[in-house]
Amino acid sequence: MAVIVKYVVERNGEEKMTFTSKAEADAYDKMLDMADELFSLLSESKLIEDEEKQEELSLYLAQRKEEVLYALGAKRKPTPKKPKVVKPVEEQDAEDAA
Repeated sequence: MAVIVKYVVERNGEEKMTFTSKAEADAYDKMLDMADELFSLLSESKLIEDEEKQEELSLYLAQRKEEVLYALGAKRKPTPKKPKVVKPVEEQDAEDAA
């Protein structure tokens, strides 16, 4: 018989998701916390009257935290690294001989 450890994220008595890693469960729980805060912010604004749409948008923004931070200017996008150019062996040998 195998023992399997599972981490369950629960909100208001409702099971939301199950993970095999504590780190993944913690990250998901943190994302849900962000979504809750965003929901409060959206509901205060009265821009979106439909609560279901507010919840969907809150979850969408929380799941895309990095992109939101880039858009707000709170975080810089990483600059793409230039690929390293590898010279063919023949060119390296010619340079070494010179």
